[in-house]
Amino acid sequence: MFRSSGNIWRDLGRPEYEAQNLQLRADLMIALRTRIGKLGWNQTEAARSLGVTQPRISDLYRSKIDRFSVDTLIDLLFKSGIEVSLRLRTARSA
Repeated sequence: MFRSSGNIWRDLGRPEYEAQNLQLRADLMIALRTRIGKLGWNQTEAARSLGVTQPRISDLYRSKIDRFSVDTLIDLLFKSGIEVSLRLRTARSA
């Protein structure tokens, strides 16, 4: 049995810096989808409210992680009424 590290990207063998970036983007995407759901927006309403196209929202719901940067996701979260904060800590290997 394989025990997960808690980061699927790390478990798939990605380099640590990449695994952390992908996990952060995945977490931000989940938060944005959750926020859109709580606001009761459909994809068209979300797109209009966030200033993007409907296909862009579709990419979000289809988890197209490679199409979203951390900056873009933070911007979209802010536009949806969510403030993002960051916690930093020393890496285990440092």
